[in-house]
Amino acid sequence: MKTNTGLMRTELIGLGGIVERNAYLIKRYVWWEVAFFLWTVANTLTIVFIAEGVEASGGTLDVNRQTTILLIGAVIWAYLGIIFEILTETVAWERWEGTIEYTFMAPLSRIVHLGGMGVFAVAYGVLRAGLLFGAIALFFDLEMPQANYVSALVVLAVASVSFIGIGMMTAVLPLISPEKGTQLGFIAQGMLLVVSGVYYSVEILPDFMQAISIISPATYALEGIREAILEGASVGDLWGELWALAVIGVISVPLGLATFKRGETHAKRHGKLKRSG
Repeated sequence: MKTNTGLMRTELIGLGGIVERNAYLIKRYVWWEVAFFLWTVANTLTIVFIAEGVEASGGTLDVNRQTTILLIGAVIWAYLGIIFEILTETVAWERWEGTIEYTFMAPLSRIVHLGGMGVFAVAYGVLRAGLLFGAIALFFDLEMPQANYVSALVVLAVASVSFIGIGMMTAVLPLISPEKGTQLGFIAQGMLLVVSGVYYSVEILPDFMQAISIISPATYALEGIREAILEGASVGDLWGELWALAVIGVISVPLGLATFKRGETHAKRHGKLKRSG
């Protein structure tokens, strides 16, 4: 019969074993841990840059205008989040339902598969974004007499193509890493958050972050929609933002499809298609 000292020693050895095992897991997935740390940095920077944005305005804010700017940022970010979530979880959903092999063997081109996911994501995202905008607006006495909702919707429609293209790229992550790929897709979303001026002007960002914001479709979508809502800008007035979004869309969709195809080939070759961990 073990003494109390022996029992304690056994438990402490077990405790040490659990700690050591988790340390090895962190070491095994160290690059994922670095990615998650970067997401934490991006999330924290977003909060700090909001304060920087207030300071840059000299502290004299038009409350109605600033509230509307933040509301548009939050709604568009929620919309973008839905597209990223649905496309990034394309593979995860199939794994959960146990249909991944059937889906990938179906007589269906990958562009139709991912395009269908994208169309659904956009339709669902527009519905949710509209409801969110209306629900939040009820809590504030906002005045938007110049709002041009048609122009805003045109910008959102063009931006959606770019969002789908980037979503296709993040959709490959669960294929190449069944363990943490889905979470990394949301990290990519967070990175866009910090550089795209969702809650503040990109002009307050460091130069290297402003350079990154140039290739983010969210930057142009937010600028265009804010101009349409706050200034009543017409579609013609927003040609610069629409052109930039169209170019990004033309590049991102084929690139997203090619990236996903390579990831699919890799997953099949290494037996990762059906793995959940």
